[in-house]
Amino acid sequence: MDKTQREYILREQLKAIQRELGEDDPQQAEINELREKVESSGMPEEVRARAIKEIDRMSRIPSASPEVGVIRTYVDWLVSLPWNTATDDNLDIKAAAKILDEDHYGLEKIKERILEYLAVRALAETIRSPILCFVGPPGVGKTSLGRSIARAMGRKFVRMSLGGVHDEGRVIQSVKTAGSNNPVFMLDEVDKLGMDFRGDPSSALLEVLDPEQNNTFQDNYLEVPFDLSKVLFITTGNLLDPIPPPLRDRMEVIQLPGYTQQEKIEIARRFLIAKQLRNHGLTSRQVEITDAALLALVQAYTREAGVRNLEREIANIMRKVARSVAEGRKRKTVVNEKKLLEFLGPPRFEFGELEAEDQVGAATGLVVTEAGGDVVAVEVTKMEGREDFILTGQLGEVMRESARAGLSWIRANATHLGIEREVFEKNTLHIHVPAGAIPKDGPSAGITMATAITSALTGIPVRKDVAMTGEITLRGRVLPIGGLKSKILAAHLSGARTVILPRKNDKDLRDVPEEIRRDIRLVVVDSMDQVLEAALRRRPQPLPVRPAGPGGGQKKAAASEPATGGGPAAFPPGEQPPALARAPRGTPAGI
Repeated sequence: MDKTQREYILREQLKAIQRELGEDDPQQAEINELREKVESSGMPEEVRARAIKEIDRMSRIPSASPEVGVIRTYVDWLVSLPWNTATDDNLDIKAAAKILDEDHYGLEKIKERILEYLAVRALAETIRSPILCFVGPPGVGKTSLGRSIARAMGRKFVRMSLGGVHDEGRVIQSVKTAGSNNPVFMLDEVDKLGMDFRGDPSSALLEVLDPEQNNTFQDNYLEVPFDLSKVLFITTGNLLDPIPPPLRDRMEVIQLPGYTQQEKIEIARRFLIAKQLRNHGLTSRQVEITDAALLALVQAYTREAGVRNLEREIANIMRKVARSVAEGRKRKTVVNEKKLLEFLGPPRFEFGELEAEDQVGAATGLVVTEAGGDVVAVEVTKMEGREDFILTGQLGEVMRESARAGLSWIRANATHLGIEREVFEKNTLHIHVPAGAIPKDGPSAGITMATAITSALTGIPVRKDVAMTGEITLRGRVLPIGGLKSKILAAHLSGARTVILPRKNDKDLRDVPEEIRRDIRLVVVDSMDQVLEAALRRRPQPLPVRPAGPGGGQKKAAASEPATGGGPAAFPPGEQPPALARAPRGTPAGI
């Protein structure tokens, strides 16, 4: 006790001597400095009170205690957050539009949405920032578009990848790094959030991405409210389905389905070639890629919705040219189709991977994958012997159900389609979708499967240049599907000349670029009869009438034949289906 009392008296004497000399106690000096920082940080009153309380607690703890370091780190975090530091928005709409056009070609819908936000921001100061969600295949420019938006608005840009993230703890850290409370905050790969025993980050993000409650967001570490309502959140993902519905409901989804062939060539000409010239130390006086070579690059060496692989191939060309320049070549290298073959080898893809001729039992469907739209072949063969219905090609449950629904419609309308009942009793059908290593699922292959089955049973070939998409019902109705623009782009790249689509999807055709509509004949249908009329080389002939037996008269074999009120509504290339002047609707088969 005497020793402790003696140390206390000595410390008090030391403090008195330091005061006499004008020197403060180091711990007290640090506490005073923290107080000044808290007072000048501009934090809200309740947060300031929490920080002062922690500083007071720190002053009562011996300096050698490890808890002092914990409190100091916590208060430093509170002080360093941008409570009232914000950048001024660039509200010049024309200047912002110019910047967006400089950085990206196309993407008109997204540019229009950002300019609308800036216009409203110029008129109303208290507008809540929207939560935008860019959904599209890899390589279409989702992440770089966020950086471009930040540049156009004059805001700081911060990006956080959510692939495998297990909590929302990095949100406040990223805002601190940005140094302002209104950055453009990009949450990449929101469809790949990790979930395990440590928690569900998608639920934690509900508060972050809800404009109604993110003005009082509480971080698990700080445990004080921080206003995130001024932050412009942009999320990205390849697919919409894996995003949990509550999280998806809080976001404004904007689809980026991919680029047309002409758009890819323009992007390469305006951005990619110049970028790769800089990266490889070359100039336009040393290398030139002709338009024919660019077209061949897009058609024969890449098959994608975005432009990532196109950029890789351009970089491959630049490396070859850079080597020749380093070896002493003085003349300009003009990369034409012949030179392309020399640099990159034989073409990897065929433009127009459809059937070479009209085939029996083979139809082309349209699907949407993570990499964008694609064409898929459906093959059906008829074999002698009664076995189970065979489905192969790693099909999901929904596709299997579509195949069975299509077969049931065909059996119910066999007489109308000219198919004898014995065909079903004595034969087995095998449906196969090639590329068996890739899992496939979805309802939009329903009419494709039904068309291929009808062709196999009737022997009527399917037109080789027709691609189709649509869900089928037991009554033969064709229901609408999603991802129409991506599918039509895929059909165009594959060389299809006619696309069959559900009538209720004709409203989505306004999103399809005009140059694609000029090249493709669009046929909108609402029944399987109309699909077969457009897809098969000729119309199936109903079975002939048969005698009704003793008692007189004849019985019509096609009594159950559906009364179609008209054929499919076909729109030649370049014409947009009108919203009101529709073709007569056929009564669905089987009613």
